[in-house]
Amino acid sequence: MTQKSVNRKDVIALCDKLRSAGKKIVFTNGCFDILHAGHVDYMEKARSLGSVLFVGVNSDSSVRRLKGSKRPIVEQKYRIRALSGLSSVDHVCVFEEDTPEELIRDVKPDVLVKGMDWKGKKIAGQDFVTENGGKVVFIDFLEGISTSIIIEKIQKSFDH
Repeated sequence: MTQKSVNRKDVIALCDKLRSAGKKIVFTNGCFDILHAGHVDYMEKARSLGSVLFVGVNSDSSVRRLKGSKRPIVEQKYRIRALSGLSSVDHVCVFEEDTPEELIRDVKPDVLVKGMDWKGKKIAGQDFVTENGGKVVFIDFLEGISTSIIIEKIQKSFDH
């Protein structure tokens, strides 16, 4: 694990320390199965909304429950390593649940960030964040790139 990787038990203390130092905490989450330029762009946009970007990452078992038995393509330890290599990402923490609700309650972010595809949908942690004075921000994705598109291209390139 990298310095950016935070054990779940240490999240509350870390975030309390960040808030005491006057840091504005931004939180986002996802599977981030095959890290690509769209993820990089998304993280940079999210990070620009505060002073610290905290990323919640679905565990391997959580990804399987959400996306099916063939996912994730990349194991969580490698997904964490890839995200930790991004300069825009300050902290990464794995969550086992299907939603990041509990992790969001521990982080208590000032800003909860989701992709535009979530606009108008029920977002885990949204009520908690807004009730505690935070806000929810939706970010546009880069067009033409996603993990699903990459997987589809790979599959087609090997089909004969």
